[in-house]
Amino acid sequence: MSEENIDEIIEVLEELAEDTTVPKNVKARLAVISEILKSGDEKELIVDKALQEMDELGSDNNMQAYTRAQIWNIVSMLESL
Repeated sequence: MSEENIDEIIEVLEELAEDTTVPKNVKARLAVISEILKSGDEKELIVDKALQEMDELGSDNNMQAYTRAQIWNIVSMLESL
């Protein structure tokens, strides 16, 4: 599991958070997930925490289908780590 992969995921999260069509509550959760991934904790632990947050976020009814697809893409990226 490399730092480059985590940095890439953080970049995708930040790009999604900048999207004007993403609801504020989803943007707030994306920021929390970014901070989890940036923390200095053990890699397996931060990935697990991020996946838990993403799973909850994926079931949010307050987002468009396109945004939900991006969320599940990020989940796939995390799972590949």
